[in-house]
Amino acid sequence: MVELPVVEGEVVPCCPPVTSAALSEADSVRMAAMFKALSDPVRLRLFSRVASHEGGEACVCDIQDVGVSQPTVSHHLKKLREAGLLSSQRRGTWVYYRVEPSVLAAMAGLLVGSR
Repeated sequence: MVELPVVEGEVVPCCPPVTSAALSEADSVRMAAMFKALSDPVRLRLFSRVASHEGGEACVCDIQDVGVSQPTVSHHLKKLREAGLLSSQRRGTWVYYRVEPSVLAAMAGLLVGSR
C-alpha cells in the first residue's frame, strides 16, 4: 500500500515529483502501483464516483452500477484500497469508501512538481 502522510495540514507525496530527479526503484514501484490501479476503466469510474460523491464518501450500494457484477465491483474496490487510493469503513452490512484529499493532492504533486 502507498503511504501518503499528511503533516500539519501539508500534503507530503509518497515519492518525489518526477520532474525533480530520476526515480529510485522503490519510488517507481510505489507510483506504478497507484497508476496501475487507475489504469482499468472500471476502477477509474469507481474512483471517480467515490471522489465526486456528496460528502466525500460513498456506500458501495451507491456506486456499484458500472456495468459489471457486484463481485467484480468488490474486486476493483479492493485493488484501489490496496494501492492506497481509497479507504473503507464497514457500517452494518455496507462498506463506505472515501478518497482522502491528500491522495489526490499527492498524486498531482508527483506529476506536476516544481522546476
